[in-house]
Amino acid sequence: MWLASSGTAAAAALHKPVAHPRPLLRVSASANSNSSSSPTAAAARGPSPSPGVAATAMPSSNSAPTTPADDTTAAAAAAASGFRLTQPAFLESLMPKKETGVDRFLAAHPEYDGRGALIAIFDSGVDPAAAGLQTTSDGKPKILDVIDCTGSGDVDTSKVVKADADGAIVGASGTRLIVNSSWKNPSQEWRVGYKLVYELFTDTLISRLKKERKKKWDEENQEAISRALNQLNEFEKKHSKPDDAKLKKAKEDLQDRLDCLRKQADGYDDKGPVIDVVVWHDGDVWRVAVDTQGLEGNKDCGKLADFVPLTNYRIERKFGIFSKLDACSFVANVYDDGNLVSIVTDCSPHATHVAGIAAAFHPEEPLLNGVAPGAQLISCRIGDTRLGSMETGTGLVRALIAAVEHKCDLINMSYGEPTILPDYGRFIDLVNEVVDKHRIIFISSAGNNGPALNTVGAPGGTSSSIIGVGAYVSPSMAAGAHCVVQAPSEGMEYTWSSRGPTADGDLGVSISAPGGAVAPVPTWTLQSRMLMNGTSMSSPSACGGVALLVSAMKAEDIPLSPYTVRKAIENTAASISDVPEEKLTTGHGLLQVDRAFEYARQAKKLPLVSYKISINQVGKSTPNLRGIYLRGSNACQQTSEWTVQLNPKFHEDASNLEQLVPFEECLQLHSTDSSVVKIPEYILLTNNGRSFNIVVNPDNISSGLHYYEVYGMDCRAPWRGPIFRVPITVIKPIALSGEPPVLSLSKLYFKSGHIERRFINVPIGASWVEVTMRTSALDTPRRFFLDTVQMCPLKRPIKWEAVVTFSSPSIKNFSFSVEGGLTMELSIAQFWSSGNASHEPTCVDFEIVFHGISVNQKVIALDGSESPMCIVARSLLASERLVPVANLNKIRIPYRPVESNFCPLPTSRDRLPSGKQIIALTLTYKFKLEDGAEIKPHLPLLNNRIYDNKFESQFYRISDSNKSVYSSGDVYPSYVKLPKGEYTLQLYIRHENVQFLEKLKQLVLFIERKLKDCIPLSFYSQPDGPIVGNATFKSSILVPGEPEAFYVGPPSTEKLPKSSPPGSVLVGSITYGVVSSFNKTEQNQHAPASYSILCVIPPSKVDDNKEKEVSVGTKKSVSERLNDEVRDTKIKFLSSLKQENEDQKSGWTELVASLKSEYPKYTPLFAKILECVLQESTSDDKISHHKEVIVAADEVVDSIDKEELAKLLSLKPDPEDEESQKTKKKMEETRDQLADALYQKGLALAEIESLKPDESTEASAKDVFEENYKELIKWVDAKTTKYGTLTVLRERRCGRCGTALKVLNDMIQEDSAQPKKKLYDLKIQLIEEIGWAHVSAYEKQWMHVRFPPSLPPF
Repeated sequence: MWLASSGTAAAAALHKPVAHPRPLLRVSASANSNSSSSPTAAAARGPSPSPGVAATAMPSSNSAPTTPADDTTAAAAAAASGFRLTQPAFLESLMPKKETGVDRFLAAHPEYDGRGALIAIFDSGVDPAAAGLQTTSDGKPKILDVIDCTGSGDVDTSKVVKADADGAIVGASGTRLIVNSSWKNPSQEWRVGYKLVYELFTDTLISRLKKERKKKWDEENQEAISRALNQLNEFEKKHSKPDDAKLKKAKEDLQDRLDCLRKQADGYDDKGPVIDVVVWHDGDVWRVAVDTQGLEGNKDCGKLADFVPLTNYRIERKFGIFSKLDACSFVANVYDDGNLVSIVTDCSPHATHVAGIAAAFHPEEPLLNGVAPGAQLISCRIGDTRLGSMETGTGLVRALIAAVEHKCDLINMSYGEPTILPDYGRFIDLVNEVVDKHRIIFISSAGNNGPALNTVGAPGGTSSSIIGVGAYVSPSMAAGAHCVVQAPSEGMEYTWSSRGPTADGDLGVSISAPGGAVAPVPTWTLQSRMLMNGTSMSSPSACGGVALLVSAMKAEDIPLSPYTVRKAIENTAASISDVPEEKLTTGHGLLQVDRAFEYARQAKKLPLVSYKISINQVGKSTPNLRGIYLRGSNACQQTSEWTVQLNPKFHEDASNLEQLVPFEECLQLHSTDSSVVKIPEYILLTNNGRSFNIVVNPDNISSGLHYYEVYGMDCRAPWRGPIFRVPITVIKPIALSGEPPVLSLSKLYFKSGHIERRFINVPIGASWVEVTMRTSALDTPRRFFLDTVQMCPLKRPIKWEAVVTFSSPSIKNFSFSVEGGLTMELSIAQFWSSGNASHEPTCVDFEIVFHGISVNQKVIALDGSESPMCIVARSLLASERLVPVANLNKIRIPYRPVESNFCPLPTSRDRLPSGKQIIALTLTYKFKLEDGAEIKPHLPLLNNRIYDNKFESQFYRISDSNKSVYSSGDVYPSYVKLPKGEYTLQLYIRHENVQFLEKLKQLVLFIERKLKDCIPLSFYSQPDGPIVGNATFKSSILVPGEPEAFYVGPPSTEKLPKSSPPGSVLVGSITYGVVSSFNKTEQNQHAPASYSILCVIPPSKVDDNKEKEVSVGTKKSVSERLNDEVRDTKIKFLSSLKQENEDQKSGWTELVASLKSEYPKYTPLFAKILECVLQESTSDDKISHHKEVIVAADEVVDSIDKEELAKLLSLKPDPEDEESQKTKKKMEETRDQLADALYQKGLALAEIESLKPDESTEASAKDVFEENYKELIKWVDAKTTKYGTLTVLRERRCGRCGTALKVLNDMIQEDSAQPKKKLYDLKIQLIEEIGWAHVSAYEKQWMHVRFPPSLPPF
């Protein structure tokens, strides 16, 4: 989402390297000139006025600021004519419409207020209960459909149950649910599923609910603690000095209960209640009911029978509210013949705010109406709750399918992120089809990554079929919505609004619109509206304006086409600045709805056609460009010639004879500066297109940014304005000199919104810079955005950014990495609302010093051998300290899928507009962790690309053997902490072409694991250094031009991570230099330029212990060794036999009898027999089975000479005597077999006792259990994880549930492996026996998290 948020901290958070997409918006709630708006904002730049259009918007304040002396008069004038608001003007500023001519348009055409226009909101999900989103201005339903396109709200309802005689069913959660007798269900089949309700909520709502629920839980827990404390006090009064062992145990039990309650409070972590979902067909439609008793916390509220059943929203347009506590509305949609229910909520307030800007209708307060109050909406949620609110490929494609199915007129999408390739990818291909074939107008935000150039995001700023919108702020918006102390005198682009051009030269920003508003938000926020700002807000403002245009064109029978609408709004936009270069900031200007409508009226009879341009430099066949972009000193030193292919593009249903054949236009070509850009004068354009050449000669232009355009005018209808445009951006960088090279900028004067740009030819050999920024002449705090951008082919822009606040004149230092040989833009911007109340400009001195150490290979790859790698380092700019430091901190282990499955997706939401059904490929990977670790999956082919990816999904989830999902992710995998154990990772990839998916069946996935301890690498001056151990290399001084060579050694074998399979790769970083120009206190602050270093894990060394065991074993004779092998083989064979029927069991019994007679005292045999008995099925007679276990355990015990065992274990063997060490190991194995037998016997005795609750157990039987337990504790600690269950059962038998619970909690705490269901079932039993209902309910909720019955749908 492209969204800005207020406050310095938020600014810093948002101004970081963009790796994750975010809604294009910023939340703002402050009320002073320095922090009234969000931090990630951008300053203004305006386009040159379009030929034939005289409109001018409020001009930008981005002209060069005056000096302090010249500024006095200007400041006084501004103060004298300060911006003032009336109450109506204040309300108007909260939902800005004057800026785009909406007020004038609606005054002239009140019925063209969006009626007849349908907008699809691709976003985080619109709340149908939000203020202003119920009806349109003409009384129609506002929202026609609400869809979760991501699948994050899907519930598996394939399980079918029937009601009992009392009209009750058992829900999927195990809860008994009463069905409303009035519900019509001819089949009497009820489909059930369940959902953890927090999986449907936003983090903000969850946080609020957790606080409220914990408050109630704490009250109940405090009552239980009070009761437990009273019981303990009463016991102590009655038994002041208990000497009897039983009394001591009883007191200990009471104390343990108290301790358990306190620890329960300390470890409280609310995972939220479970909601049961019930689905049935009433003969006409599928119906859904939801039981929310767990959420209400009141057994009389939220009952299933009291729920008003829902059906798919588009049928009846009804929604539900989970509870009064959360106030969160939801929608239910049924798919796949009732086997799947989608519970739709919003994953942030973003979409509701966006929808409100576009189309809210407030009859009681018309000034707060959205731009098009008569328009209708469908909500397509593309933000996935499982990923916070990030979009997924699945969500994007399903949203497009829904928009076409509903025959929408417009799409608004306020989401996006940077991209590697502009105008490329599967989503872009489908968007082109939606626009070209289905005639949907697609509008999207340009991004919030300004103020530097080349920061427009995908898809809004990088896609030809999408209208990208920048964010504009007017004086009234600043004074009203943002509550700044003193509004700027002129409108401007927000500082954070993204700028063009794109990497392939396109303009990037199409138009601008107001980028802030106070608009509706979901009911769960407990408020009706709030202020947000960002290009997320400018996009729906523009979309609402275009909806007015659509409404008017439909009413007046003007042919509707995305092509003509785009031309109308671009050619009538009001210029925001007279500076040509500002077009990269504001696009063609500020949207003017009234003028666009007049244009559309006049163009009514023109052909519905767009003009596509494809550009190649003469002599090069690739790549195909959409503009001319010269960026760099070499490109600006010579004249270049470019071929432009201009092709008219009609909609797919255009008639060959009536539209294509007759099409012919005589176009006059214009250049905005013929001294630099030379072109032909005229071209004749027909349906088959026309090419012409452009010559660009930048020799005589000054350094800096220059923007030109070549455009074509219709000779017969010049009123149309430019028919097509070729954007030409030329950046001529400055070259630096000196050792080291330095750029000094002195006395730069800044006022609010002012931007200074410098373009620098980064010297070859530079790898980092050190920056010093000094401010003076400021009387109030000032906030600055600092950005640098470098462009590299087939990479995202290399961007460094910082938000800096100066509360007083001071100095700040920075350092960051750069790429030598690439042009770097330096952008320094004073935030648009910072310093507005001051009459004094900020004086800034800025210095950049370039440093660099070049090496012969940027990526160091150690091959796993003992050989070090030679590195040759040079400094080309100045003398530098060479201080290499390398650390390995991660390991990547490769995996292939163990299973791959193709599945055509069954529902209509996965059928493309072309009719093709999408196919899903599910790849299953297995991996094991020997210890708990932090891991992250890594898919080199797919990761880090959403829009510039030809596959629409790469969703994954990691689950354990209990089917508990630990982590989900998509394009940007994240680290997750996992306990030791075995895990399954499932990867979900979608496409309609099965041949593409076939090629991914064996896709390699890496599990990247953080090392507990980093592995530092050593450096040497000699190749034998790693072996000999001398000639260590520490540091050196590099003289410019003189190389220095040294070696980096591989990690020692002892430092390699254990259990790392050969072929795995250790990953880390290496740095070579140190920061020198500041931070003198840190003598060796490493330079920010770091590089990757890899090390392959070598084959494992041969295990010497096996050879030793063989040599020890050779002391036996050949005959003895043969007998041992035969015996062990027989025992091994015994364990392989099945006992599934009587014949098999009889054969197994005969073999057991034979082996017992052959080896009557061989303990391993009896231990194996016990193991086989334990594995036997116990479905029928459980008591008989447990008696078999007791018999088998007794045989193990009887086979052991316990006195001899105790004697041998008490002896301390000679550590150098291999024979005595082997004897000790054998005795320890025997002890463990004895302890296991006693343990299993104790469990069996306890089970028999529990299965005969009504029979009086003889005292002798109880004595057997106690004697067995006392024997066990002679040999092992019975409170450990391995044997603790028996201790728990013993304490429980004795009525000491508190002590039993304490032991059980300790066992669970000590066990670092995955949860064991038996232990948690036992824990709940103990808690319920004690009577702690609130703790029992809490633990039962956790059972659905730890031990779900199945994995959720993708």
